[in-house]
Amino acid sequence: MQLKHLRTLLSPQDGAAKVTCMAWSQNNAKFAVCTVDRVVLLYDEHGERRDKFSTKPADMKYGRKSYMVKGMAFSPDSTKIAIGQTDNIIYVYKIGEDWGDKKVICNKFIQTSAVTCLQWPAEYIIVFGLAEGKVRLANTKTNKSSTIYGTDSYVVSLTTNCSGKGILSGHADGTIVRYFFDDEGSGESQGKLVNHPCPPYALAWATNSIVAAGCDRRIVAYGKEGHVLQTFDYSRDPQEREFTTAAASPGGQSVVLGSYDRLRVLNWSPRRSIWEEAKPKEIANLYTVTALAWKRDGSRLCAGTLCGGVEQFDCCLRRSIYKNKFELTYVGPSQVIVKNLSSGTRVVLKSHYGYEVEEVKILGKERYLVAHTSDTLLLGDLNTNRLSEVAWQGSGGNEKYFFENENVCMIFNAGELTLVEYGSNDTLGSVRTEFMNPHLISVRINERRQRGMEDNKKLAYLVDIKTIAIVDLIGGYNIGTISHESRVDWLELNETGHKLLFRDRKLRLHLYDIESCAKTMILNFCSYVQWVPGSDVLVAQNRNSLCVWYNIEAPERVTTSSIRGDVVGLERGGGKTEVMVTEGVTTVAYTLDEGLIEFGTAIDDGNYSRATAFLETLEMTPETEAMWKTLSRLALEARQLHIAERCFSALGHVAKARFLHETNEIADQVSREYGGEGTDFYQVRARLAMLEKNYKLAEMIFLEQNAVEEAMDMYQELHRWDECIAVAQAKGHPALEKLRRGYYQWLMDTQQEERAGELQESQGDGLAAISLYLKAGLPAKAARLVLAREELLADTELVEHITAALIKGELYERAGDLFEKIRNPQRALECYRKGSAFMKAVELARLAFPVEVVRLEEAWGDHLVQQKQLDAAINHYIEARCSIKAVDAALGARQWKKAIYILDLQDQSTASKYYPRVAQHYAALQEYEIAEELYIKGDRTKDAIDMYTQAGRWEQAHKLAAKCMRPEAVSVLYITQAQELEKQGKYREAERLYVTVEEPDLAITMFKKHKLYDDMIRLVGKHHPDLLSDTHLHLGKELEAEGRLQEAEYHYLEAQEWKATVNMYRSSGLWEEAYRVAKAHGGATAHKHVAYLWAKSLGGESAVRLLNKLGLLEAAIDHAADNCSFEFAFELSRLALKHKTPEIHLRYAMYLEDEGKFEEAEAEFIRAGKPKEAVLMFVHNQDWEAAQRVAEAHDPDSVAEVLMGQARGALEEKDFQKAEGLLLRAQRPGLALNYYKEAGLWSDALRICKDYMPGQLEALQEEYEREATKKGARGMEGLVDQARQWEQAGEYSRAVDCYLKVRDSGSSSLVEKCWMKAAELAIKFLPPQRSLEVVRAVGPQLIGIGKHSAAAELYLNLDLIKEAIDAFIEGEEWNKAKRVAKELDPRYEDYVDQHYKEFLKNQGKVDSLVGVDVVAALDLYVEQGQWDKCIETATKQNYKILHKYVALYATHLIREGGYGQALALYVQHGAPANPQNFNIYKRIFTDMVSSPGTNSAEAYHNWADLRDVLFNLCENLVKSSEANSPAHEEFETMLLIAHYYATRSAAQSVKQLETVAARLSVSLLRHTQLLPADKAFYEAGVAAKAVGWENMAFIFLNRFLDLTDAIEEGTLDALDHSDFQDTDIPFEVPLPAKQHVPEAQREEVRDWVLTVSMDQRLEQVLPRDERGAYEASLVAASTGVRALPCLITGYPILRNKIEFKRPGKAANKDNWNKFLMAIKTSHSPVCQDVLKFISQWCGGLPSTSFSFQ
Repeated sequence: MQLKHLRTLLSPQDGAAKVTCMAWSQNNAKFAVCTVDRVVLLYDEHGERRDKFSTKPADMKYGRKSYMVKGMAFSPDSTKIAIGQTDNIIYVYKIGEDWGDKKVICNKFIQTSAVTCLQWPAEYIIVFGLAEGKVRLANTKTNKSSTIYGTDSYVVSLTTNCSGKGILSGHADGTIVRYFFDDEGSGESQGKLVNHPCPPYALAWATNSIVAAGCDRRIVAYGKEGHVLQTFDYSRDPQEREFTTAAASPGGQSVVLGSYDRLRVLNWSPRRSIWEEAKPKEIANLYTVTALAWKRDGSRLCAGTLCGGVEQFDCCLRRSIYKNKFELTYVGPSQVIVKNLSSGTRVVLKSHYGYEVEEVKILGKERYLVAHTSDTLLLGDLNTNRLSEVAWQGSGGNEKYFFENENVCMIFNAGELTLVEYGSNDTLGSVRTEFMNPHLISVRINERRQRGMEDNKKLAYLVDIKTIAIVDLIGGYNIGTISHESRVDWLELNETGHKLLFRDRKLRLHLYDIESCAKTMILNFCSYVQWVPGSDVLVAQNRNSLCVWYNIEAPERVTTSSIRGDVVGLERGGGKTEVMVTEGVTTVAYTLDEGLIEFGTAIDDGNYSRATAFLETLEMTPETEAMWKTLSRLALEARQLHIAERCFSALGHVAKARFLHETNEIADQVSREYGGEGTDFYQVRARLAMLEKNYKLAEMIFLEQNAVEEAMDMYQELHRWDECIAVAQAKGHPALEKLRRGYYQWLMDTQQEERAGELQESQGDGLAAISLYLKAGLPAKAARLVLAREELLADTELVEHITAALIKGELYERAGDLFEKIRNPQRALECYRKGSAFMKAVELARLAFPVEVVRLEEAWGDHLVQQKQLDAAINHYIEARCSIKAVDAALGARQWKKAIYILDLQDQSTASKYYPRVAQHYAALQEYEIAEELYIKGDRTKDAIDMYTQAGRWEQAHKLAAKCMRPEAVSVLYITQAQELEKQGKYREAERLYVTVEEPDLAITMFKKHKLYDDMIRLVGKHHPDLLSDTHLHLGKELEAEGRLQEAEYHYLEAQEWKATVNMYRSSGLWEEAYRVAKAHGGATAHKHVAYLWAKSLGGESAVRLLNKLGLLEAAIDHAADNCSFEFAFELSRLALKHKTPEIHLRYAMYLEDEGKFEEAEAEFIRAGKPKEAVLMFVHNQDWEAAQRVAEAHDPDSVAEVLMGQARGALEEKDFQKAEGLLLRAQRPGLALNYYKEAGLWSDALRICKDYMPGQLEALQEEYEREATKKGARGMEGLVDQARQWEQAGEYSRAVDCYLKVRDSGSSSLVEKCWMKAAELAIKFLPPQRSLEVVRAVGPQLIGIGKHSAAAELYLNLDLIKEAIDAFIEGEEWNKAKRVAKELDPRYEDYVDQHYKEFLKNQGKVDSLVGVDVVAALDLYVEQGQWDKCIETATKQNYKILHKYVALYATHLIREGGYGQALALYVQHGAPANPQNFNIYKRIFTDMVSSPGTNSAEAYHNWADLRDVLFNLCENLVKSSEANSPAHEEFETMLLIAHYYATRSAAQSVKQLETVAARLSVSLLRHTQLLPADKAFYEAGVAAKAVGWENMAFIFLNRFLDLTDAIEEGTLDALDHSDFQDTDIPFEVPLPAKQHVPEAQREEVRDWVLTVSMDQRLEQVLPRDERGAYEASLVAASTGVRALPCLITGYPILRNKIEFKRPGKAANKDNWNKFLMAIKTSHSPVCQDVLKFISQWCGGLPSTSFSFQ
């Protein structure tokens, strides 16, 4: 851990004003500091002060200074601050989430003694120590405090562990006590832990130990149970003072302790398990550190001091940049801050177990974090800031990560799939699978919450290629296994995890219901499938159909629509769902029914509020109405009565809506009065039962509560008197009789005689009941009552009266019953017959009239037929022996089997009419065998054959026909039938008939006749395979003749006659098709031959264009030449490839040579530029004369070859004389010499040598001697041997010559030895001059083979010092070269150094050159453009060198237009008063004032930099010889201008300084000799206009327009200066080279000036002051007195002057105070910076109390 000082947050004061406490918020966004004056300052995370508030005493009567703040902590949610005070109280302030929120006290806890320290480890829990020794807990929820434990010793320090689950308190007697709210399974002890030697004011609880320190200047690290681990003793260090405070890093890996002027840092080493001390951070004049606060992410540490200063430090182990997009800051071994450089968002990645984070990667479209520690794996989602740490044993980095699912990371490793949910520190699940494709794994994690389901986490994956397993990840058990018959290639669970969709390799789509374990195939071909996001709606593509399942519970209900492309995706948003389909090059959106999707999903999830909200957006249509009805039903079931009420209102069910409204009012009232769910109240439950018409349930609910009256009221309100009376009777209600009477009276009043009769009947009054029934026109009821009571039957008159009423009412059956009862069978039978009560009639007839039974059965059958009950009639007809009627009824009732049974019992003549009808039915059912049997029974065999023919069952038809007909007749029948089918165009059916009667040739002829060649070929292939090829060829020719070339091509190619195809296309002139066929079917070269023929047919330019297009031009020329078509080849090359012409001439020449036409061939060879070939041709044919002629004329170089060829011929004939003559003519005496030597004719050889090669004579003589004596060696060895012999013979000169002749023979060591030997001999035995020559010859040779040292030694032997040094230099042996120069000839030392520098320069080894020659190195850096390196190196040299190169770099930057960077250089390195730099400074100034965009608050820092550089320069000029020179004065003016510009930018950032900014713009006009005049006037005018000084604005902008015109014209002569008479605004100003204000703004100004001048409401006069002069003019025109300019506005100071220490510097008091007030109210850092600069520039500020905080 390293601490690096970042910034001072709070400047220290001169005396003691200690920072009492500090705290960082948990969310890292806020930092609080409490100062000695009891004010809490709030800073943001960037260190900017944003807010403050004062604390208050427990009792105002003791005054605001009656207490100290001793402890301060943020709440875990960062919205509150707890303040512990010495006046025995803790206040909790609510500060809100945003800056500037109102600060309110939300809790206060009064204590019995002073609060000494305070922590807020968990929500609602504040822990604090008291002066009386107690450690207490304050609960912000209950507003109560309680004691955790008590001691007798003052609590000096309090800290928590990293998790906040444990606390540690230090006491004045040295005791350290530990207490756990939750020991997290560590088993560590509680209570007194350690007795430290002194009060542990500095106490920190790190991960692995407790660190304590105090006034004894020792730091002690204690183990988990209080034993001493380590001690750091500084008691003997005179520099060290007592330790006052300590802080552990949030990760617990580092501890910082504060003392006097120093911060000590201890870092825990996990490998060595000890604390290691880092280098302490020493800061002079820091004084005692009184408070430390560590930012929660570990990246910042703040230290508060005794003098009230707060310093901020950056804490980090190391930093790195990942892919130029993320910054990784390791703030501890186990903690990394990952910052997105583009968005600035930060994520803190931390190992909760304290393991060291080894490597961080950002994967998955740069959204997901993956990091390893030794034992765990860290994962995180950067977008949602959800981080996980799971146990993970390293597997060598072989893991594969998939981030397709936003909630869970899938990790594959060695055949195992592990799932980790982001934000959870346990693995979600782990399964074995070999299938790593994310399409074969589906995970659903709480994606759509459903009612009654808390957690829903499911996984589907492949166990093997045909088996899917579904796992419940919460319980970790298998909830389904699907074994499929073919390979699965895609699967996905729906969002609720209840349905699984999968597709197999045959592209069949299956749906699996996990609860019912039912698998359904819902699509037999599926190319795309997807669940609609946020719903259970499914979209799939089946070829050209888009299939949508809006209700997946009913997979058979699918909505299909036609599409013309491929589905590529689904888009859901903006209240609609669209399926994106690519149709060709365009993408078309098909919109789904969002109503069905949204409503269905809300209902599935039980989210009825969402369903209601959605339905309210729709217009009322039948579909919407159905949805409201569904929702109303479900809402009632779920007891969501308000939603149900809303549904019935929408549906217009006013009564139900009103009823529910009343019910809701009851429920709400109960809920308000008694709390809980109002829907459980008995009245609400009863009313809901009533709404469902379940009155019994409602009654039961009322009676359970003993609400009898309410139950009776309910029934009475519904006019349900019976139930009401029953309740009253059951409960013995006193009003029972009254109720009954009332009921009867009401029935009579409402003319409900029937109910009244029933009432009387129930009370036993039969006659009254019958009377009422008959009155009500209900004789049947009266009859029933009479039949039930014997005593009433005896009343004949009454019975007669009832029967008459029954017959009148056509209630014959009941009348029959009554007649039968009074024993009148005749009347009874009549009534039964009339009333069609045949069953009773037949039973009565069997007893009383048996003869009538048959007639009754037939009548019963007829009645049933009339009633369309045919099947019931059949049996009655059989009983009545009416067979024909029975058959008709059976056929009518489609009782076919019964019909056959009845028919089989009839005679043949009767039955034969009916059999064909039954047969037709069975034929329609495709039960052909039964139909055939019936047709035969009905003697209709022909119909049976037709049936089989129509059904396409030719075999059965043929079999039947063969059985019943002669073969010829069958053939004729079939062929006739086939011809009929042929006429109807049913060729396939006709074919089957022809084939059935074994006449395939007729079918072939038919297909040929109708030109259905494919079918024809199929039949030929089946029945005559030997004729297939011929048929194809025949068809090809036929089609070719018809001009159907494409079809002909197919048949030719099927017959494997591609040449015929090519010839066909060639003869038709379709060369392109011919070429295509040849290329596809004709092998490697056929298409080239076709292309060649095509081109030849075209000829000329066309041929060239074609061949170029096909890329075969060169090949065609070669082909033409190969085929001896030289004319065509010449034509092509002449038109397109002229460079090929010589080649063709050459090939033509070779052709002519082969033909024996040598003269023509000669001419072609010469045209081809190959005369040598012609010469060789003649030489080959021994035609020497022709060869000589051609050679002399066209190839003089070949003449010699011709002569040599002749000479060889002469030599073969042993004619040496002739050969010699020829060779001498060919100027080859050497060859003649060799020939003589080979022939052993040495005398001739010596003669030739003497005459023509005298130089070789001696050598030849030696050779002749050696030959003669048969002595001497071969090659180099021979030379070496010879040299040795000379040496032995004392012939040293010859020996040396001989050694020197040895050259590289592949053995450099031998060569080196020989040369060294030659040198040695020369030095020893030869005269000095000769030895010098030899060494000078040998030295370079040795250097040439890399033996630099050997060469140098030789040179040194002869005192050739420079040569030796050069040898070492060439060998880059610089040390040896330097040593030789130093020891033997010091004059050459510079020479060596010079070469060494050159060498380093050439090699570009600038870093080495720095050590030798800094200036050269710097020049080289400049040359290479490595300016940063150059400046960095120059910084280490003296000031003069540095500024030489700073000036060079600045000049370079200014040329490149980078005046800002040049300015930054001088800001960094200072501005020396070198006259040669003056132009640079002026140029930077000029560029800056001329540049656009500088008239704004944002430009402040640029102006401040320019001001500071010029100030530095002026300070330097004062101390230099240039003091008070014109240049100095000019720079002082520039400094003043820069100050005005900077102050103007600062003022522009504060609203109340608007007029100050405007005055500064006006004041700058007096310096237009140094500023671009047009820009200055424009800015002054615009500023004046902005603050409402319209006169000035008009004059300045008018002047600006005049200046722009002058710039256009190139002269200022036409300017009118009358407006500026008697002002200090100069007239003589340089003409700007260009316009500094854009055209648009110039036009705007023109328009405004024109408008104002037309109004004529402004005076064109500059405002004047009390002097009678222009108010901004320093010089009063009347007196000539010059006033001082105000430092704040630049205006003249006439009164209320504030003087500064520096002479000539003053300010107007009003302006000065206004500026100070603006700073105090706005806390503007830039305005503070202006004051700071004025203080430096003017020798301090006037005596007003202002500090730069």
